[in-house]
Amino acid sequence: MLATARALSIMAVLGAGAVAQGAEPVRLYAAGSLRAAMEEIGAAFARRSGTAVVGEFGASGLLRDRIARGASAEVFASANMAHPRALAAAGRAGPVVLFARNRLCALAAPRVNVTSETLLERMLDPAVKLGTSTPKADPSGDYAWELFDKADAARPGASKALAEKALQLTGGPDSAPPAKDRSVYGMLVTRGDADIFLTYCTNALVAQKEAPTLRIVAIPSALAVGADYGLTVIDGASPAAREFAQFVLSGPGQGILLRHGFTPVALP
Repeated sequence: MLATARALSIMAVLGAGAVAQGAEPVRLYAAGSLRAAMEEIGAAFARRSGTAVVGEFGASGLLRDRIARGASAEVFASANMAHPRALAAAGRAGPVVLFARNRLCALAAPRVNVTSETLLERMLDPAVKLGTSTPKADPSGDYAWELFDKADAARPGASKALAEKALQLTGGPDSAPPAKDRSVYGMLVTRGDADIFLTYCTNALVAQKEAPTLRIVAIPSALAVGADYGLTVIDGASPAAREFAQFVLSGPGQGILLRHGFTPVALP
């Protein structure tokens, strides 16, 4: 009951509007980690409403910058709360709501002998190439640096050592664009650019499906980092875009997120 009431209250914040059949597509900007889930949610919404959803996916910080410069987004689904809140504070978007949670995992090459218990030791090993996304541009990189800071409690000096050795391989303004049909994380680990890559658990699952020899290592509780995903509607968005934001928070939308490995926030 509480979850249902919360979902209804969030939908009221996002606003309601009737979706017109044959309306212009909803323009969604979303974190790259949401691609598969949001494409399925968009297809379900289109079947229900008759309005298509066109997605642009990438690093949340870079998408935020594009929206701030006037990109024609209507709904922004970020891998953190800070980027959509920055748009809201600047008067570019409405209230920001939490719509899903994720967490970090370690994606490891089969050649690396690593467990949850030895993960910190192996990440600190000079012979092990540690991959991350790019902080500030991509929340996944920010979450990795949060993990590094936590490591100092277990081993003083670990944060500095990890930050200095981390290879920021994805999510930056100069990073090569990822292939649309392959996991960039799986590709980077498989070809040896990184031995261990810190990424979202949902990304790690996709990578392992493509390359079953890759291993997913759970982050130990002392280092564990969670990710809160924020949703906002950009000022001037169509009624269809507001309906789509509501659909993400509905039972069907949250169920799709759950199937893709996210922790939903608006299900009983």
